[in-house]
Formats: sequence, C-alpha cells, structure tokens
Amino acid sequence: MKTINDFNFNTKKALIRVDFNVPLNEKFEVTDTTRIKAAKPTIIKILEDGGSAVLMSHLGRPKGVQEEFSLKHIVDVVSEVIGVQVKFVNNCVGEEAQKAVEELKAGEVLLLENLRFHTEETRGDKAFAEQLSKLGDIYVNDAFGTAHRAHASTTIVAQFFQENKCFGSLLAKEIESINRVLQSGEKPITAVLGGSKVSSKITIIENILDKVDHLIIGGGMTYTFIKAQGGKVGDSICEDDKQDLALEIMRKAADKNVQIHLPVDVIGADAFDNNATTKVIDVKDIPDGWQGLDAGPKTIEKFHEVILQSKTILWNGPLGVFEMPNFAKGTIALGESIVEATTKGAFSLVGGGDSVAAVKQFGFGDKVSYVSTGGGAMLESLEGKVLSGIEAINN
Repeated sequence: MKTINDFNFNTKKALIRVDFNVPLNEKFEVTDTTRIKAAKPTIIKILEDGGSAVLMSHLGRPKGVQEEFSLKHIVDVVSEVIGVQVKFVNNCVGEEAQKAVEELKAGEVLLLENLRFHTEETRGDKAFAEQLSKLGDIYVNDAFGTAHRAHASTTIVAQFFQENKCFGSLLAKEIESINRVLQSGEKPITAVLGGSKVSSKITIIENILDKVDHLIIGGGMTYTFIKAQGGKVGDSICEDDKQDLALEIMRKAADKNVQIHLPVDVIGADAFDNNATTKVIDVKDIPDGWQGLDAGPKTIEKFHEVILQSKTILWNGPLGVFEMPNFAKGTIALGESIVEATTKGAFSLVGGGDSVAAVKQFGFGDKVSYVSTGGGAMLESLEGKVLSGIEAINN
C-alpha cells in the first residue's frame, strides 16, 4: 500500500482528492469541520516536504453550477483549520484552473471549485479525468467517504499517474482499521450491529461471520430475530419477510462457532415518543400496543460483559432510538463499555452513519481507537467489496 510517506513532495504539486462535503447552514457557514481536520495531516506533510497542494472535492449534489454549492464558502474555514491561507479558483479544469496551478508556489494550497459542477465527474468521464490529471505531479487520494464511487476524481484520474499515486494518511488509516477488524484483529473479535433493519445489514453479517467470535445484535433488528424464534414483539419495528433469513443467520453462526447475543429485555414504550409511558419488558413478551425502543438493564449488563472480554471491536449502529433522550441509555452504555475495553487495550472501530453520530453526540470520539469518516464506503468495505478508489491506487 503506497502512502504519502513513500514520497518526497519537494518541488512537487500534489493533486489531492479530499472529502470536503461538509454541512453548511443557511448563512453558508461550516457547522462541522471533522472532514477538513481529517485531511490536515496529509496536506501538512506535503507542504513540509516543500511541495504545494491542489485540493479537489465535491460539495452536495448540485445540478450544474449552483452558487449555494460553491466551495468558495469554505475557503476561510479550510485556511483556519490548516493554518495556511488557501487560494481558490472558480473552476476545477480549463485555462483558469491550469493558470492558478502554474502560479502555485511551494508551501501554498489551492482549492479548486466543486467537481460536481461538471456532470463528467459523477459519470467517471475519462477526458475530464485527464484534464484534472494535468493539475498535479503526484495524485493523492485522501477521500474515504467517496472511495466506493468510480468517479473521475476518485478513480479514473489515477490511470494518468502510473507510479506517482498514493493514499493520503486518512485513507491509509481507514484501510488499516478495517483490515484490523476483518483480517488481522486480535481475538476475541466482537461486532456490534444495530440499526433498524436486518435487510440493510445482511451482506455485512454474511461477510463478517467468518471473522468474528461474537455478534451482538441490537436496535430495531432485534425484533425480526425475536419474532422468528416465536417471541412476541408487540408493535416493535419488524421485517416479517426477513424472519427466515434471521433463522438462517443464526444457523450459520452456530456452524461457525460464532456466538450471537440478542437483547433479553428492552425499554418498552406505548408510543414512538420521547414522552411516552415506558417500562422494562422481556424482549420475547412485548404486549400489543407497546414497542421496544431501547436496550433494557439486563441487556446492557450482558453486552458489557461480552465487550470487556473482546480484544477487537467493531461498532456499527445504535442499540435504540438514541435521538430521543429517554431511549439513548443503551447506546450510551454500549459506548461506555467500548471505551472501557479500549482503555484496557482493545482495538475499537466505529463506523456507519448513526453510530458515528452517537459517538460524536455523547463524546466518545477521542476515546475509541478509530472513528470512520465514510458511511457508504465503510459499509461496502465491511460487506467485503473492493472499493474502486482504493483499487485505482493499488493497480
């Protein structure tokens, strides 16, 4: 795996695919700088070598050129985070972009305009990718969030760099973290899968059953498994058409000596509402008119014991409707258990939209080993797919 550490960027212009698809408020102010901060180490290494950095990214899903999706809105914040005044150019290809790159001196950073102002970007157009390739001497992909897409700037452009292409430090860390769970992790390995639907996690489950020792299932997925085994789930979310699949997963897990851990009790509510009446209910005996919205106290204790025995932990998905404070206890307790295991030497990887949101919300981000920056890319990696952006560098 070639990374930026395999290159000296002295006098070189690095064309870096970053993921600056950041949230903006109605005043076009950046409300979360996580992705910008994540790209900083790569940019700084290149500048310290005596090189310059040409940054390319998309923002949102514009239809043609749309003012609200211009990357000019984020220039000041990028400058502030990186600690270097970033230059900006109103296009990402063509004469204007080439002139701005030619004038770029060592130690300087240039941000190109939104790649998706050109439909050729998402089409993976080869001629467009070739135009981009003229803006740098070395291509660096540091955008894990888009590594699963065969777009011009994430995949196709790499063809024009032969040996002069590598992973940035963020993307390298993402690859190493996933490999540590799926390939080289110290045992026992535990995967925690939460969220609402079995159907959205089935390919992940099938791929990781050969790698893990324990599989903790929580969140809305629980009730499909419980009902499949003859339990009563009341009004809880349940995929009736996936019950056979749930039983098949349990059979496969047993054949592979993987222990599946399901909740034993839940916080039941008489409505999907933070202020609903609640009570602790046996997971297999939820009355009609009630629904499970969080893990119960016995479940929290049971999962805690499994987590503390683990040396490698993957967390993907919450244990309850954590967006409502009254149903966040299970997810918070799980986070605390993973943090405790991490402080005792376990490797913990958190990935997938909702669990990343929970980790940020409850302040666990700096206390686990690694928090993935890519939702879809992370899920496809866990499903065992080869990401096109990664393959393009390795080829």
